[in-house]
Amino acid sequence: MNDKAGRYLLSVLLAMSIVIPLSNLLLPEGSFFHVSTYAMTLLGKYLCYALLAVAVDLIWGYCGILSLGHGAFFALGGYAMGMYLMRQIGDRGVYSNPELPDFMVFLNWTELPWYWQGFDQFWFAMLMVLVVPGVLAFVFGALAFRSRVTGVYLSIITQALTYALLLAFFRNDMGFGGNNGLTDFKDILGYDLQQDTTRAALFFASGIALILGYLISRFIVTSKLGRVLVAIRDSESRARFLGYRVEHYKLFVFVVSAMLAGIAGALYVPQVGIINPGEFAPINSIEMIIWVAVGGRGTLFGAVIGAILVNYAKTYFTGAFAELWLFLLGGLFVLTTLYLPKGVVGLWAQLKDKHAQNKQQAAMKEAEGDQA
Repeated sequence: MNDKAGRYLLSVLLAMSIVIPLSNLLLPEGSFFHVSTYAMTLLGKYLCYALLAVAVDLIWGYCGILSLGHGAFFALGGYAMGMYLMRQIGDRGVYSNPELPDFMVFLNWTELPWYWQGFDQFWFAMLMVLVVPGVLAFVFGALAFRSRVTGVYLSIITQALTYALLLAFFRNDMGFGGNNGLTDFKDILGYDLQQDTTRAALFFASGIALILGYLISRFIVTSKLGRVLVAIRDSESRARFLGYRVEHYKLFVFVVSAMLAGIAGALYVPQVGIINPGEFAPINSIEMIIWVAVGGRGTLFGAVIGAILVNYAKTYFTGAFAELWLFLLGGLFVLTTLYLPKGVVGLWAQLKDKHAQNKQQAAMKEAEGDQA
């Protein structure tokens, strides 16, 4: 309840989640207040990215775990949703095979792999959205944290993890569509994915998921557990000396963060219509860190703002200055590091502090002049 900025943000997100779908469905296209399906889908993508940024901020901003591999958890959640959507195509595919997706028929597969079993059921797919990223994060985190791998070394091995998955999913014999990935989705829960009503429902679901993800993260960081996480971030060796099982705390928050990333990926896929190994690319995980840094590390609401701002800028500049976008992104990160250490949300506080310092210095000079 003390999170004033968070309350404002959640109020705006809730209003957006309701108003934007209604304006798309109820208002005529000629109306000034009508939101096009394209714009709504684009905003839905931003909301998924914002949930992913909250997941990254939870571990980096509050526990000091700089993960450069969170794109792996996002992509795994997306693949789990993509597998469900592929199973829903049935005999409407190019090859009219009721069991095998088109890419398997093309590659002369004769039966559905065992790890595709169950994905014809929505509840099972949603369970896998949480379980697969969570189990990977648990295994990876247990090995890394018990070995006391920290700092840049942990960042490097998380990046190695996502790169290894990128190479694996590119292989056709993995059974995930190879380079092309999973696409040509038809419907979800029996509703046509191309219908405006379905798009509106997905946007609403993305907004509600972001709100719930924010509240879960906020609950964690404001609890006694959250205070221990901050202590680990500030001085892990001292927290360990005081008797805390540091690896258990880090493992817990790492798994929760991975599950949130998986949910973001699952909501992202039906809105963009494709999931391929490119989502595992290390550059994607690095971009997530930039979102959080630009918005404001260790604030949660700053991560949401940073994700939306940077991705909006990416959408604009990749169209206007496609060849310069990566340079602009790198420059933005450098400027943020040098001049906005607390991100965009800390800019006002920085200006207030600077103004207060200037007033104090002016008062001191005036006092010295009076004494002279």
